[in-house]
Amino acid sequence: MTGPVRHGPENKTHRRRNGLLLGGGIVVAGAIAAAVAWWPSGGGEPSRSSVSPSTPFASPTATYALSQAPRTIPAVREHVPARGPGWRPASGARVVVDSPSLDDEGRLLAGELGMEYGGRTAARDGDVELGLAGSGDQESYTMTVQNGRVRITGPGDAGVFYGTRTLKQEVHGGGTAPEGVVRDAPAKPRRGFMLDMARKFYTAGWIEDRVRELGDLKYNELGLHFSDDQGFRIESGSHPEIVSPQHLSKAEVKRIVDLAASRHITVVPEIDSPGHLGAVIAAHPDLQLRGVSGAAPRGTLDISKPEAAKIVDDLLNEFAGVFPGGYWHLGGDEYQALTVPNPAASYPQLAAAARAKYGANASVADLATGWLNDRADVMRGHGRTMRAWNDGFYRTNVVQPAKDLEVAYWTGKERGARQPTEYLAAGRKVINYNDEFLYYVLGQPQTFVYPTGQRIYEQWNPRVLRGTAQVPAGYDGQILGGVFAVWSDRAAAQTQDQVATGIRMPLRATVQKLWYPGTPPLSWADFRQLADRLG
Repeated sequence: MTGPVRHGPENKTHRRRNGLLLGGGIVVAGAIAAAVAWWPSGGGEPSRSSVSPSTPFASPTATYALSQAPRTIPAVREHVPARGPGWRPASGARVVVDSPSLDDEGRLLAGELGMEYGGRTAARDGDVELGLAGSGDQESYTMTVQNGRVRITGPGDAGVFYGTRTLKQEVHGGGTAPEGVVRDAPAKPRRGFMLDMARKFYTAGWIEDRVRELGDLKYNELGLHFSDDQGFRIESGSHPEIVSPQHLSKAEVKRIVDLAASRHITVVPEIDSPGHLGAVIAAHPDLQLRGVSGAAPRGTLDISKPEAAKIVDDLLNEFAGVFPGGYWHLGGDEYQALTVPNPAASYPQLAAAARAKYGANASVADLATGWLNDRADVMRGHGRTMRAWNDGFYRTNVVQPAKDLEVAYWTGKERGARQPTEYLAAGRKVINYNDEFLYYVLGQPQTFVYPTGQRIYEQWNPRVLRGTAQVPAGYDGQILGGVFAVWSDRAAAQTQDQVATGIRMPLRATVQKLWYPGTPPLSWADFRQLADRLG
């Protein structure tokens, strides 16, 4: 989110792996014999019917050099090399599938590679075959290039789709998919891009282009922050009075959601509250929070009023039907009533409401925490997994944030800031939105500077949650992933096309660090050159 100082899928189940993959990249030639006997749960073993047992994965001729690992973004986790010519699309070659659920993946790949889609028929020489096989991580896949064919398998549709993204990159620009076997899966189950479309209007076509880009890079989340002080950017039936003149229709949003689902991307909406609601308050000024001095902090609801909860819940219930994915962002950050030295003295109506609802020891922070929990109850009724910004988790006397709320950690600049380890030690799951590396804030207000792909690639990883320091490795399993965010604070600072150009390399660097654990196999210069070649 950003403010004065601001951070800011079809429902696929993401499961962590249990020893699915080896930690690092290329299996050298001397390890082939051992490696081919080891098959992870993420895909089936390729057919050996035409392969000599003494040279597994070898093509009929032995005149080829041992293959090199493919160069893709993100890098594949493991490649078992082999001898053979590799594969590239040829006249008459087809994409075939073994399950009707893979029709969409098959048709997409066939169209991209200029091949025929053969549907559910037997593979033949030159074909690409997509299939469901194995168990385990639904995002894992195995790709075998052998005897002039490609077979991509995985336990779920998402993994097979990611295998097609690898193949697409391998043959881009006339390239060849190398002979051998790729076994691949993401290090982190949440890999996201977030767009602040509330402060700045972005066209549906621009967002759809980003969806296609994200899909090819194996991202699986698109966050849409569409409500803030500057605008409410999606058509609303329950409260049309709050919608900005420039906005997306629900039909446009449906096309975005459907396109995202076809790329195995979940759209994660955010209606931030109880702060950052200026667009709502402009139409309902009676809901504006006012202090004893008459001060009215911008975009801040008076949460002592039942009408404030009703309008937000109306919107949550309405847009739960617009965005059917399994995740929801509740916001919760930068509630201005809690940024003053003495909230109870400045806003006595909030203090009174806290005591009336939660008892004599309750504070304004308890009231704000109860607000967040109540909104979580609404979305829990829609079956959503919810997150909130870390500065919406307050130190309280009575009311604790719901245990199932995930922490979207972006900053350590708030009043009473807590280290990420405090959330992790409490058992919370955390998503990394580190504003030091992952915030692209238009106009570079406050202390923000546009992030570079090189800095992310060389200095950031998912355990770097705040500033530049890593949390202990023992917490790695609680860090679900990361999100690169565009915040539109100074909307006119860049056009949407300039934004697309500016985030191009940061997006690629971020997903490299979310998919592939440890040090990337390429130098930054080589990675940049690869990105330029792949387009």
